[in-house]
Amino acid sequence: QFMLIFIISGLVILGYCSQVSNEATYQEVVRATCGKVTGVLCEVAIAVYTFGTCIAFFIVIGDQLDRLIAAAAHNADGTDSHYWYTDRKFTIAVTAVIVILPLSIPKEIGFQKYASALSVMGTWYVTIVVIIKYIWPDKEVIPGYIPTSSASWTAVFNAMPTICFGFQCHVSSVPVFNSMRRKEIKPWGVVVTFSMIICLFVYTGTGVCGFLTFGSSVSQDVLMSYPPDDIAVAIARAFIIICVVTSYPILHFCGRAVIEGLWLRFQGEQVEVCVRRERRRRILQTLVWFFVTLILALFIPDIGRVISLIGGLAACFIFVFPGLCLMQAKLSETDSRSASWHGLVIFGVAMVTLGAFIFGLTTTNSIYQDIVN
Repeated sequence: QFMLIFIISGLVILGYCSQVSNEATYQEVVRATCGKVTGVLCEVAIAVYTFGTCIAFFIVIGDQLDRLIAAAAHNADGTDSHYWYTDRKFTIAVTAVIVILPLSIPKEIGFQKYASALSVMGTWYVTIVVIIKYIWPDKEVIPGYIPTSSASWTAVFNAMPTICFGFQCHVSSVPVFNSMRRKEIKPWGVVVTFSMIICLFVYTGTGVCGFLTFGSSVSQDVLMSYPPDDIAVAIARAFIIICVVTSYPILHFCGRAVIEGLWLRFQGEQVEVCVRRERRRRILQTLVWFFVTLILALFIPDIGRVISLIGGLAACFIFVFPGLCLMQAKLSETDSRSASWHGLVIFGVAMVTLGAFIFGLTTTNSIYQDIVN
């Protein structure tokens, strides 16, 4: 709940700064408000974050397909059939090439809006299944040890990357704000507040009930802890696959747009040249992005490693960049500086400090754990 205050505040700040700067994307708002250097850092961070998230999406697809195939290929004698076409790497690659790649190539992704309702339904369905499975658990499920407190204070901060990764919608929030019929801060604040409260209930219900069902033996992907032959859970896995398949092109589109902007600024090309060569660059960028993320996902089976690395960057999008934008927006005002003005500047400093602390601690710890392990 404490984190939610800063998360909602960051979304409202971005809407305010977008209104003041008259920019329509996250990176352009940061560039217009904080300057060229900070804007470039923001663009690089978005590219790295969306790249890592795309890898995580492929890993999720592999996890859920493994269980679905295991349920479908289960023999009557209780053994599972293992064939080359049921191998994890093969199923991820086929799903990626046949479904995700064609969805990632188009210049615009407006058609993705039709999948949003299905994704929301799928998310709610997963939460309901996990809660019901906790209230009426399967007889064969034996929960592990359930600790009542954290092992250490650092364990609390180790959960920060996952929290930031789950609540990070700030990069796409600016285009959403600009698509509103009334581009005003008050209705925007109401929308993001209710949205984040819904996300809080969904994440809390899934996380708490999943942990209480399996205890310390729960998988990082809670659906992986359930038996593969459970029909209700199998439907939940199918929903998750659909959500991820439709989300990958959106994240890739954001990353590709940032890379395109960085490339054009570096080359100093004119607008007419950009239009003439856009299709060739877009296809090349998409193919390179797609195959590199796919190859990395095939050899990084643990989604926790990816989230721990990019979760720190999510903290920058939630805390650091909105805090900097708020500070710069208020410092640029020439009116009399009231108590509210000083309060907002102090709040911006607090956001930047907290975000930098979370980013530094979690990223350093993640790199250390990868080296040790």
